[in-house]
Amino acid sequence: MSIMLTRRSLIAGAGAGLLAAPAIIRAQQLFRNYPFRLGIASGDPTHDGFVLWTRLAPDPLDDTGGMPMQPVEIDWFVYDDPMRKAIVQQGKVLARPELAHSVHVEVSGLQPDRPYWYRFVVGRDKTIIGRTRTMPRPDTPLDRLRFGVAGCQAYEDGLYTAYRHLAGEDVAFVWHYGDYIYEDRGVSAPMDHIGTPIAHVRDIQGSECYSLGDYRRRYAQYKCDPDLQTAHANAPWFVTFDDHEVVNDWTGLDTPKKTPRELFALRRAGAFQAYYEHMPLRPLSFPTRGDMQIYRRSRFGNLMDAHFLDTRQFRSAQPCGGEFSPICDGTADPKASVMGLPQEEWLAKGLHAKGAHWNFVAQQVMMMPIDRRTGGEAKLIRNMDSWAGYDAPRERMLASMAGLGNVVVMAGDEHQNFAGELRRNNGAGEAVAVEFVSTSISSGGSGSDQRDGADKILAENPFLKFSNDQRGYMLCEVTPDTWRAQFRVIDKVHEPGGVMSTRKTAIVERGKPALSLS
Repeated sequence: MSIMLTRRSLIAGAGAGLLAAPAIIRAQQLFRNYPFRLGIASGDPTHDGFVLWTRLAPDPLDDTGGMPMQPVEIDWFVYDDPMRKAIVQQGKVLARPELAHSVHVEVSGLQPDRPYWYRFVVGRDKTIIGRTRTMPRPDTPLDRLRFGVAGCQAYEDGLYTAYRHLAGEDVAFVWHYGDYIYEDRGVSAPMDHIGTPIAHVRDIQGSECYSLGDYRRRYAQYKCDPDLQTAHANAPWFVTFDDHEVVNDWTGLDTPKKTPRELFALRRAGAFQAYYEHMPLRPLSFPTRGDMQIYRRSRFGNLMDAHFLDTRQFRSAQPCGGEFSPICDGTADPKASVMGLPQEEWLAKGLHAKGAHWNFVAQQVMMMPIDRRTGGEAKLIRNMDSWAGYDAPRERMLASMAGLGNVVVMAGDEHQNFAGELRRNNGAGEAVAVEFVSTSISSGGSGSDQRDGADKILAENPFLKFSNDQRGYMLCEVTPDTWRAQFRVIDKVHEPGGVMSTRKTAIVERGKPALSLS
C-alpha cells in the first residue's frame, strides 16, 4: 500500500499522528535555556483564521538550535481577550527536527474582522501573548483599512527601532516585501549605496550563507532582535521574499557570479526551506522539489484585493551586465520575463475581477523605469534588478492595468522612498496606476533626506513625484474613494533613540491614476 503525502498532510497531518514518528518528547523536562527565544508570529490572515508560528531554539546559533533530534509536542491557545479569560481554540502540534522544530498552526473557524490573542506552551515554558486578527469577510462592505509596509533589514547596518514604532501603529496587517535577512558575510566597515563607509552598528555571526544550516543561523540571529519580535507579536504579517533571502540579485536559477545552475538550485532549496521554517506561512508555501509557491491573493471585504507577487523565481537573467547599467538590447528583449506567463495571466485575471474598490499589487522591485543619470551620461542608466531592465513584461503588466483606475503598486528593495505614476511606453504614455516604493528598515544606515543627484533624477523623470533617503516604513489607509500612503521615517538607526515622523503623505483618488502630495 502506498501513501501520498501532500504539503498539508506533511505539516498538519503529522500532528494528528498520520505519519510514523520516533518517540515524542512532551517536554516535562526543563530546557537549559528558554526555548522560545525567536519569538512568535502570525500571518496570512483570512476572514476566519490565520497561521500561528514559533520555533523552539533554546540555543539559537547552535547547529540544532539546542534541540534534541526528536519531535517535541507544543500546546497552542487562541484567546478571546488579552487577559486570557476565554479560550476559543486550542490544540497540540509537533515541532519536528526536519523543520528545525518550527511549527505552522493553521487556525480557522473564528469570527471575522476582530482581534484575537495567542500563545504557545511547552512544558513549563510559555511565550508572551501575541495579538493577531481576522480580516473582514470577502465582499462585506468595508469603509476603512489600515496596514503597514516594511522590509530590507540588514542587521549590521542599523537598529530595528522602526519596528518598535510600527508595533505601536493600529494596523490590520503588515506586508513584508522582502530582504528579511542578508546572506553575505559580515564586514568590519559596511558601506552605503556608493561605497561610503557607514556606522558599524552590530555584528552578524558566520560567513556567507550556502547551506541550510547557514541560513537557519542567520534567521535565528535576526529573529532574536526584540524590536522585530515585538512587531511580529502585535499584528499578522503577509510575507514575500526578494533576493537576499537567497543571494544578491538572483533570478530563476541564475546568479551574478554565474554559479552553475545545478549547484545554485541546491543553495536555493536550502534557502527556501529556512525561509519557510521562519515565516508565518501556510502549508501551501511548503517548499517542494526546490520550488516555493509564494504568490497568492487575499480580499479584504469589498474594499481591496491584494495580489502578492513573486518576481524572483520566474525571472529571466538580468540584462546589460546587471546592477545600475546603461540600457542595451537586452532591456527590450520580447522574450524576457519577470513573473512568468502563468503568474502574469493569474494577475491579469485577478485585476479584472469584480467586487473590490481597489487592486493592491504587492511586489518586490520598482516598476517605474527611472533614468538614473546624474552626470550627463550619454545612455539611459537603469536599475537592471528592477522592472526597468525588462521593457516587454513591464509593458504587458501596464497594459493589463489600463482603464481600471484603481491599481496601486508597491515595492521595496531600493532603500529609498519613491512615489510616482506608472505610465505606458517607457514612462512617456498614459498613466494607468500609481507606485509607492517603501524605504528600508535599516539597510543603508541612517541615510539623509535626499541622496546626491536626487534633484536631477526627479527632473529627468516627470512621472516620478517624490524621493527620500531615510529609513522607516509606510502606512496605508484605504477607503472606498481614497488611498493615503504615509512615508514614515526615522532620524537615525546607527544608535538607539530614533524618532519617527511622517516625511510625506501621498493621496490617490479612485478612478484617477495620479497622486497628490502633502
